[in-house]
Amino acid sequence: MPWFDEATQHKEELIEIRRYLHMHPELSFQETKTAEYIANYLTSLDIPVTRNVGGNGLYGVIEGKLPGPTLLLRADFDGLPIQDLKDVPYKSQVPGVMHACGHDGHTAMLLIAAKIIKAHTDEIKGKVVLCHQHAEEVLPGGAKSMIEAGILEGVDYVFGTHTSSSLDSDKISFITGPAYGFADAFTIDIKGLGGHGAAPHTTHDAIIATSHLITQLQTIVSRGIDPIVTGVLTIGEFNSGDAFNVIAETAHLSGTLRTYDKAIKQIMLERMHEIIEGIEKSFSVDIAFNFTDGYPALINSDKETLWLKSISEQIPDIQEVTEGTPSLGGEDFAYFLEKRPGCYFNTGVKNEALHADFPHHHPRFDMDEKGLLNGVRVFVNLVEHMDELSIK
Repeated sequence: MPWFDEATQHKEELIEIRRYLHMHPELSFQETKTAEYIANYLTSLDIPVTRNVGGNGLYGVIEGKLPGPTLLLRADFDGLPIQDLKDVPYKSQVPGVMHACGHDGHTAMLLIAAKIIKAHTDEIKGKVVLCHQHAEEVLPGGAKSMIEAGILEGVDYVFGTHTSSSLDSDKISFITGPAYGFADAFTIDIKGLGGHGAAPHTTHDAIIATSHLITQLQTIVSRGIDPIVTGVLTIGEFNSGDAFNVIAETAHLSGTLRTYDKAIKQIMLERMHEIIEGIEKSFSVDIAFNFTDGYPALINSDKETLWLKSISEQIPDIQEVTEGTPSLGGEDFAYFLEKRPGCYFNTGVKNEALHADFPHHHPRFDMDEKGLLNGVRVFVNLVEHMDELSIK
């Protein structure tokens, strides 16, 4: 009997774990109780645990009895600063904090997968690293610090999954190549010379300068980037002015830059500097530009993605294994894939009848928990056949 057939018998425990975590979320870099819960569960399975890896991260290791590669499976476990508005028994008990992105489901899947995998230690051809990562939601992200702490030492391949509220709960999707974009952030502060609204000639109007700046920044993508190539520059914040009859002296902008291509990112960044310099000269203002590199683009490696597809298609409970649609959202699993080959796939949890179709980061986000069983099945089947990776 294939190992993935054992997932169904753990359905109730899977749901119990997910709901407990959903009721007790913790924000990024504050997930001490969640980390303790995970460590205790792994320890109860007689899986050795290394704690405080790059912060609140931790991992367990299952050593197979037979030779083979080392496979890292990852789940993140931080929540978001969002008030849970669902009317369900497992609603978040922490005011203003909830698992609105499915990380509770990610953790539950990996813990149940660990339980099944541990029961087959004598059959495992290689080693499995169970990576439970903190702080995916907030820069610089937990993946980066866990890698710096050495979690990838000896690891050959990396795999992870994200729940998807836009994918039916009987489906799995994968993306070959670029799946998530660079997630960079910037702030721009403009300083001019304020004054009376009736005497504009005595001022250097920060609002006028900033308005022209925004307009010109939007031409970087529309007129400076090949339309076949993906690039986004969004201004998400514009603050200036205090009174109707006062010309503003300062203005503040913040925004994000997104693309899959590092060379395109560099072109966009260079044009931003050039436009800012031109605005300074044109409007006699001073501009401070601060750019923060976010998560890198997440690019699934071809061989491992196709292998994951074939592994998923072996599981009868998964009704469809489909090619997904790339996103310009950010995901710090990209750091793992920069260092090792692997794939980050989507596990469907959508079910309109259960009201499990709200988007991620929505205060009513929920999931069809039966979909989580498919994530467990894929993880388990990856491990059962991981020796194939070395020969493909």
